Amino acid sequence: MKSLTWNQIHAWRLAQHSLSPRSKRGAFVEIASHLYGIHAQVMSAAELALGVRTDGLTPQDVQAALWQDRTLVKTWAMRGTLHLLAADDLPLHAAARTIDPRGWIDFASHGISEKQAQAFLEAVSEILGSEPMTREQLAAAVSEQVRLPILAELIGSRWGTALKPSAFRGDLCFGPSQGKNITFVNPKKWLGNWAPVEPEAAFGEIARRFLRAYGPLTPKQFARWWNEGRVNVAKKVFQHIEDELEPVDVEGWQALALKSTIEQMQQSTVSGVVRLLPLFDAYTLDIGRTGEPILPKQYRQQVFRQQGWTTAVVLVDGMIKGVWDYKTKENPKTVMVEMFEPPTKRIQESIEAEVVRLGEFLSTAAALEYGPIT
Repeated sequence: MKSLTWNQIHAWRLAQHSLSPRSKRGAFVEIASHLYGIHAQVMSAAELALGVRTDGLTPQDVQAALWQDRTLVKTWAMRGTLHLLAADDLPLHAAARTIDPRGWIDFASHGISEKQAQAFLEAVSEILGSEPMTREQLAAAVSEQVRLPILAELIGSRWGTALKPSAFRGDLCFGPSQGKNITFVNPKKWLGNWAPVEPEAAFGEIARRFLRAYGPLTPKQFARWWNEGRVNVAKKVFQHIEDELEPVDVEGWQALALKSTIEQMQQSTVSGVVRLLPLFDAYTLDIGRTGEPILPKQYRQQVFRQQGWTTAVVLVDGMIKGVWDYKTKENPKTVMVEMFEPPTKRIQESIEAEVVRLGEFLSTAAALEYGPIT
């Protein structure tokens, strides 16, 4: 078993996440693909997650990729949560979901039979096209076609639970908003290019990408990322690619890595890299949740809060060393930083540089203050 240090792992992951070094402006769609999704529960945070990884990017670039160029797609993906996926990856995702088809809604508990549920899914696919439909328009059309009034109520739910199975099938994604109303389209018609993928090959490729960007890791970590803990499914996909995997020891912690990445990990090192990651950042959610030494247990509640809220964090050499926030309606913006331990002068200077960069991304002046975040 090959041995690695945490410094090597931090350096490798920072590079894979385009956090050190950052990528060029035109590479942000490739970053979304390499990380296999950008968390988009808060759209401004998704834009910033790409901005912190990309020099010169603007929020308008991300919006253009979604609604004009259609190279990014907003949809329900891993764990039934909103993500931005590279448009080219959506057929891959839909294919993999057929192996693990958890739908996130129990139609039977709403008095909907299996036959009616299937008719509902088919209706969503048929009704949605390349022209955006509001939630209300979709609810009315589907309810009329299936002749089941309860569907209008389910579709109208702000959480979108009833629509997640359609998103997993590749039959639904978000369209551009119409004022305050969100819209949906059928990605097969919206994107105009849909190449079917064999399900096992698709799931294996997704596992490779996760290992490459977030590894080393365990099947349990992959299961938590993909679908909130279905370890048996994760073990099967890891068995499918087991010839490509090798156990590693990271200072006493054992996990799996892609054989093709281990030599590069061994050659990696990091020192003095400070980044301000936004709310719900993939690095925080999918690496920080592993605990020591990325995030000491005593600070966990300051990062992972109630009701699934994930705080913006200060990352120092791949480890979470503090949290930060800013008032969205303030101009100029005050960035409040709370460090877990007193920062060195070099770290303070790096945080100051990150705050300036944040202000440039947000097109506003930004001032730094240290202290508790309320």
